[in-house]
Amino acid sequence: MIQNQNSMFQKYKHFSALIIFVFLTAWFEYLKVTIVAKHEMYAKLDSEIPFVKQFVLAYYTWFIYMAVGFAILGIVSKMDFYKMLTFLSLGMVISFIIFIIYPNEQFPRPIVRGNDIFSILVRFIYSHDKTNDVFPSIHVCNAIGVFVSLYNCERLKSKKIFQLISFIICILICASTLFIKQHSVIDVAGGMVLAAVIYIAIYKLPKFIKKEDTSINLDV
Repeated sequence: MIQNQNSMFQKYKHFSALIIFVFLTAWFEYLKVTIVAKHEMYAKLDSEIPFVKQFVLAYYTWFIYMAVGFAILGIVSKMDFYKMLTFLSLGMVISFIIFIIYPNEQFPRPIVRGNDIFSILVRFIYSHDKTNDVFPSIHVCNAIGVFVSLYNCERLKSKKIFQLISFIICILICASTLFIKQHSVIDVAGGMVLAAVIYIAIYKLPKFIKKEDTSINLDV
């Protein structure tokens, strides 16, 4: 019994690396209460986007999406698990540095009335998440990071329905940040650009370097 437990621990001990999010979350909370915003993130397009409180469900799905992503990759591919861990961690650390260098806040949020579940959930987010530190959107960057990590996992490539569902969830999460007025389109664009840069660094650059090394060896 003990031997089986030790074997299971050795097989899945990489999950312990997720403890890094405890420190990243603590750092984020510290920045939330210490950074004084100087720049308001707002674009005219923000006023054209309606407030749709039902999208709060997609917003909360972000947490489940990340947890499920780590669980799946942690079981099927340790390498892809670490790639996702690196992607999300880098996204958060770079975002924190931007918050410090360019202290920002979102435009005034709407007053949400009503006792329906959607209104209650939106008010809960508003009351627990201050309006500062919004550019780039970590919500967007990490949602894209989960999708990219799942999509690039070789063992999941053939799961077309799974990949489609993952893509739809990612889109809904990104859209939710706009429809419940948690972010400006500027924040969302920033999160997308940051995700693109990290994607290139993790998934494209290593292949390019390897290809270059192979070419050099062939020339020799």
